[in-house]
Amino acid sequence: MSLTPFARVDESTGSERASRRPRRLGRFVLPTYSWLVIAYLVFPIAVMIVYSFNRVISGLQLVSFAWNGFTFQWYEQWRSIPGLTSAFWLSIRLALVSTVIATALGTLLAIALVRYRGSKFRGKGGIEQILFLNIAAPEIVMGASLLGIFVTFNIARGFLTLVLAHVMFSIAYVTVTVRARLAGFDVSLEEASYDLGASPLGTFRLVTLPLIMPGVLAGALMAFALSIDDFVTSNFVSGSSVPFPVWVYGASRVGTPPQVFVFGTVIFSVGIVFALLSLGLSKKRA
Repeated sequence: MSLTPFARVDESTGSERASRRPRRLGRFVLPTYSWLVIAYLVFPIAVMIVYSFNRVISGLQLVSFAWNGFTFQWYEQWRSIPGLTSAFWLSIRLALVSTVIATALGTLLAIALVRYRGSKFRGKGGIEQILFLNIAAPEIVMGASLLGIFVTFNIARGFLTLVLAHVMFSIAYVTVTVRARLAGFDVSLEEASYDLGASPLGTFRLVTLPLIMPGVLAGALMAFALSIDDFVTSNFVSGSSVPFPVWVYGASRVGTPPQVFVFGTVIFSVGIVFALLSLGLSKKRA
């Protein structure tokens, strides 16, 4: 029995409607899932920001998760907790110093891994494996091993050991980030610079570095965030120099002062500003 043209049209429209249903469902489910994941990640940060403005009605200046009213008191008294301010500025200095060193070393290492192959760079595969092992290694293992090294060589724990530790676990992240940027780099631009009489250093400064700058900035931001956020490794190698995360952990055993939320809000806000600046610079260069 042959189908009439109308029957064929009905069958085709029915199959089209059936195929549209999963598409419509996918358009609804995936965005909803994405927003739920984002909400899950942002919720603790939002709680920190909100409760940095919460009034404390008890005698002790400790964080209260019962809303007692809005206040700017803790932003006005941000220096009133002994040791907190010094720990915060120590973390800022530590993050800046380790970021500069890790970014410089990681960028040069990424360029070497991309440019040189075979006999020009023996052991390249081993270095790449070490980088990924550095990223995958648990922080407690790295912290314990670094502590053992410092004790063995009788190196006093303090700011120097903190810088060495933070540079060590940041280099791998910077290298991987900058290397991804170099993957699509056009080497002919450098060759044209050489043909025009530029020196290798001048070519790197005027051609290579501006082109890979978005990757360098992304690696630097990641190194800064990892440094200022690190607790496990810092707890092993800090000694008498107590950075902000280690101080907060010690204070949380008794009670967390609201000023901790103030400093956390400031750090998060500054990070957002730098991330937006980096994104804007990347779009401008693109």
